[in-house]
Amino acid sequence: MTPTISHQALADLVGGQLLQGDPNGAISGINSLAEAQEGEVSFLGNPKYAPLTQTTKATAILVAPDFKDDLPGKALIQVANPTLAFDQAVKYFGPPERPFVPGVHPTAVVAGSAQFDRNKVQVGPHAVIEEDVVIGDGSTIHAGAFIGLGARLGQSCIIHSNAVIKERSVLGNRVVIHSCSVIGTDGFGYQTVDGRHLKIDQVGIVQIDDDVEVGSCTTIDRARFGKTHVGAGTKIDNLVQLGHNVSTGRGCIIVSQTGISGSTQLGDYVVMGGQVGVAGHLKIGNQVTFLAKSGVTKDTPAAGAYTGYPARPLIEGRRMLMYPSRVPELTRRIQDLEKKLAELAEKLV
Repeated sequence: MTPTISHQALADLVGGQLLQGDPNGAISGINSLAEAQEGEVSFLGNPKYAPLTQTTKATAILVAPDFKDDLPGKALIQVANPTLAFDQAVKYFGPPERPFVPGVHPTAVVAGSAQFDRNKVQVGPHAVIEEDVVIGDGSTIHAGAFIGLGARLGQSCIIHSNAVIKERSVLGNRVVIHSCSVIGTDGFGYQTVDGRHLKIDQVGIVQIDDDVEVGSCTTIDRARFGKTHVGAGTKIDNLVQLGHNVSTGRGCIIVSQTGISGSTQLGDYVVMGGQVGVAGHLKIGNQVTFLAKSGVTKDTPAAGAYTGYPARPLIEGRRMLMYPSRVPELTRRIQDLEKKLAELAEKLV
């Protein structure tokens, strides 16, 4: 049965104020402004989509305090942060959360020296937990996941299906690793001797602090020695590569297809857009943002936004990105000037 909620109850649920609309009107679902139908609630989290509030079929809309448009016939609920508040509606109407069912599935392979409370940890089918692993209460190891020799997992971690936590990796509390990611693979270290690439031993670890989430198919290499370190609260997207001995500060955001080369250090709250490439042994300061496809080739200590290759401060970087598009025009102008100069030269002879 589809749940319903009144406009007023919805406002209370999301911590907002019903600005207009029938308090007893019914809401039975959620949707985007573009796709919403009558009886559904949506939200305006980005001013870019403000024109859609005039055409949407949504019955109710969550709006920010600065929203001033007149929308006759709509229930408007004012909230401090529409994007965040809408998440409460998603939880109300969305599918129920997967239940936590402690215990070890019969097909899981668990070493005798692994330490965890089977009444407080969930281990799914065909998961492998090697010797000397320690897992905190409330953690879930989903089907097919691998936890390597001597790894340490804190409380309430979630290791999704087919994720790999390699030997001696250390995860804090509430760490989430999504499917097919590999934590603690060897760093990419070789020395060329007499035409052969000789492997350099990678004997360090990966340490991931509390409240970090790592998307699918991401790889975080173990350190050559010491540790590769991901700071608390950092969120890493799918398809990201962190090289050996990389360290991030707290609360960083690293978006898909970004690659960070070995021994680079990130400060707190660094943001890297999609496909950012970072050279090795660099130092990035606090609250630095690199826009998508930036190429970072040198230390960047000052907070602010950067773009381009090599990455420059935002305005300068955008100007440099604009120049290549003007090459055909500038070429034609040069050719015209050369032609005129040639004509003048003939007249002077």
